[in-house]
Amino acid sequence: MAISLPLESMSVEEKLRVMEDIWDDLSSKSENIASPLWHLDELSAREDALTKGSDEFTDWELAKKEIRDSLNEN
Repeated sequence: MAISLPLESMSVEEKLRVMEDIWDDLSSKSENIASPLWHLDELSAREDALTKGSDEFTDWELAKKEIRDSLNEN
């Protein structure tokens, strides 16, 4: 089934709403969506890095602030 949206004439808000609707629909059926194998590989690598002490968690609020600050520098 091909669905065409008038993307050129849609506002950013309208596009985001469509994306949110699609995401909500996909998440409600997530058990039918298999994660790719590389996800498990990446999770294992990150767990190993945490165990070895070569990586650490960052507080979420601090991480968001650092991202915002880096975007404001540009």
